[in-house]
Amino acid sequence: MNLPAVAHVSVHCLALVERLRALGREVIMPRHMTALRERKADGSLLTEVDIAAQKWLAQHLPQIIDCPVLGEEMTEPEQRSLWRQGADGLWIIDPIDGTTNFINGVPFFGTSVAFYRGAQPQIACVYNPAADEAFYAERGQGSYMNGMSLPLRRPTAALADCVAGVDFKRVPKPLADRLATCPPYYSQRNFGSSAIEWCFVAAGRLDLYLHGGQMLWDYAAGRLILEESGGSMCTPDHDDFDQADLWRRAVVGAGDPRAFRAWVDWLRQQPAALTA
Repeated sequence: MNLPAVAHVSVHCLALVERLRALGREVIMPRHMTALRERKADGSLLTEVDIAAQKWLAQHLPQIIDCPVLGEEMTEPEQRSLWRQGADGLWIIDPIDGTTNFINGVPFFGTSVAFYRGAQPQIACVYNPAADEAFYAERGQGSYMNGMSLPLRRPTAALADCVAGVDFKRVPKPLADRLATCPPYYSQRNFGSSAIEWCFVAAGRLDLYLHGGQMLWDYAAGRLILEESGGSMCTPDHDDFDQADLWRRAVVGAGDPRAFRAWVDWLRQQPAALTA
């Protein structure tokens, strides 16, 4: 699929999108629902396709911009070393975000890639091969889905009318109970892929976002896509998203600035608010 031309987006950004489409076509989708599962030390699922996709990206991404690749399926010492050395340029990747969905045939999983320089994302893409949807952004140039500018619809401004993406599994139980029984928003969804959920907020498919703890590769691309769509993000403790721990951050986000402020205020008033 050829992307429509998008003014101001660099050839590097468009090349990244095309590489992720090729990855989905050549590596990921041929093993959809047939890959054998394993468990990592932290209890999360892993397949041979995660490893194959990471190796494929490590080979192909430096052909776009020649710099190291930090991947989810590396050891923690490797990841931290690459981050320390990557100020001049670093790819940060999650080869398959939503591995459980991928294994079970739920069509919400994707590859998340961001190019960082100076500890900030400069180019990002999240590609869902099951839906053939590529969300991408470049700093200062807006964000897009398959050539269409984001958001696709105007996000809701009134908190009571919003649809929220909430990962209850990573929210403290008292706060989760409060959200389940007396939420400040209209309705809630969870799709099992944090990278895609970031993009759904950017697209206006979700109005709000709450996640209790994401790793660097979970938010590296999505944060830029949301920011370039005009959305906002912070953590429960910090208005500046980058003041939180690099390696694990709780996320509060929204597409509309008025909904964002009301959502942040509501969460910070709760006695069991997140602290990550």
